[in-house]
Amino acid sequence: MPEFITSFFDQLKGLWAKWTLVQRVVLVGIVVAAIVAVVSLVSVSSSPGFVPVIDTPIANADELARIVTRINAEGVRANVSSLGIVSVADEETARRMRTILIREDLIPNGADPWAIFDVERWTITDWERNINLRRAVTAMVSEHIKSLSDVDDVNVVIVQPERTLFASEQDPVTASVVLIPKPGSDIAGNRKKIEGIQKLLMFAVPGLKAENITINDQNGLILNDFEGMKDFDKLERVKKEIAIVRETESKYRADVLRALQAQFSTDRVRDLNIKIDMDMSKREVQSSQYKPIMIKERTPGLAYDDSQRVASLTVSESTATTTWKGTGFNPEGPAGVEGQTPPAYKDMSNLYGEVSQQTRVHNEVFNEEKIEEERSPSIDRISVSVNIDGVWQQKKDDAGAPVLLADGRTEREYIPIAAADLSKATLLVQAAVGYNAARGDTVSVQNIQIDRSAQFAAEDAEFLRQKNLRTTVIAALIGASLLIIGFILFQLVSRSREQARRRREEELARQHQLMREQALLDADREGAEVSMSVEEQSRAELQSKAMSMAREHPEDVSHLLRTWLMEE
Repeated sequence: MPEFITSFFDQLKGLWAKWTLVQRVVLVGIVVAAIVAVVSLVSVSSSPGFVPVIDTPIANADELARIVTRINAEGVRANVSSLGIVSVADEETARRMRTILIREDLIPNGADPWAIFDVERWTITDWERNINLRRAVTAMVSEHIKSLSDVDDVNVVIVQPERTLFASEQDPVTASVVLIPKPGSDIAGNRKKIEGIQKLLMFAVPGLKAENITINDQNGLILNDFEGMKDFDKLERVKKEIAIVRETESKYRADVLRALQAQFSTDRVRDLNIKIDMDMSKREVQSSQYKPIMIKERTPGLAYDDSQRVASLTVSESTATTTWKGTGFNPEGPAGVEGQTPPAYKDMSNLYGEVSQQTRVHNEVFNEEKIEEERSPSIDRISVSVNIDGVWQQKKDDAGAPVLLADGRTEREYIPIAAADLSKATLLVQAAVGYNAARGDTVSVQNIQIDRSAQFAAEDAEFLRQKNLRTTVIAALIGASLLIIGFILFQLVSRSREQARRRREEELARQHQLMREQALLDADREGAEVSMSVEEQSRAELQSKAMSMAREHPEDVSHLLRTWLMEE
């Protein structure tokens, strides 16, 4: 260890020994506070910051909500400051979000396009400043386009001509972009994404117009030739129109089926065809309506309507009357001068006449209301045809069993739908589809018998199977019953025979016992010695012991006898 470090620690130890307890506590507190401050500074400096997506504060709450919702839809967490500035985690994510917002026209009107790209350069001369600005814009636009998930690489060339004195001689600003899509990307055929890149260029470069932007792929194919895509757009529009018609037909079909199947069951209402002719062209309709003029409003709270209305109001009125009476004299001018009166009127000269003429001019004002509306799309005609099947019923005999034909099939009867029910069903369908006779709509509800041969064959097969199964079960039950009855009878007979055999054996044993007892009694009376074999003596002893045990323990003896009988 170096000498100065050793001397420093020795001095520190000397000072520590001289200090009081309060000084030591103050020193320890200062050291701990310094450590905490350093740790806090390091943690704050190492925490991730936020990069603003748009530097301009967004004051409109609706625009701010749409921008935040779109950013969250990409799985990116957006931070909104108190001033309304939207920020994300890093610069790469910010560039990607800017591209998406520009592509979908979500940039607020008050936002500065240059603030989005955040291009700042320090230069000395105007020429160097313009060159650096152009290079910065090109680099930032390239980075923005590269940040798209569909682009692997991009090459951007922006040409800004020198400004001229006259606008007619000014060359336009042009831009050329070569895209290299990622494998599997659909950006080459996705018009919306190409338009997003085109809008990005127009935002970044002042004076750049859409017609002066060329976007190619690596094979030289022009991607932003939207004029050449008119036929494709027309085809797409036709597909969307057909999809709208199909969706409308499906909705009407579901409504009609739900209404009919609730009344006639699902199995009877099967065939339903709906054809809708729709006009997809846009039309502007202008019409005028004449309404009565309100003179007096209705009095609030009055039980009847006391308002006053008139068809029109008189604005001005004039009357002119002309009356002439005379002899019909027609002057011909001074004497000696030929007059100018036509020959037809010369015959009427010096005749008496009277003329009376009246003219009246009356100007009225009406309450005219002009309506301008745009209609698209609209339904021109609806055609509906539906078939409802009748009811099939099985014929049954007096006992309630189905009547069978010669081939084993069940006899059925078809009951058609009444004409009144068909009329009601027609009205129901007309109400469901919004029937309009003036539009030429047609609704046809018919009762046509549906072929149910396969269904009836399956039902007859199931009925026959159930019948055979029922017969088999009944026969099995009868056989099982007879078997059980025979087994019971056999058991009764066997038990009765066993009881008779046991009674005979007991009777024989009892008679033998009586004979032995009688012989012993006779021998005792005569005082004679009776020679007994060893077996008889053992038997006699066992009998005496059994008799004594039976007298002492009758229950045990009964259990023993019962056990012997069961074993035998």
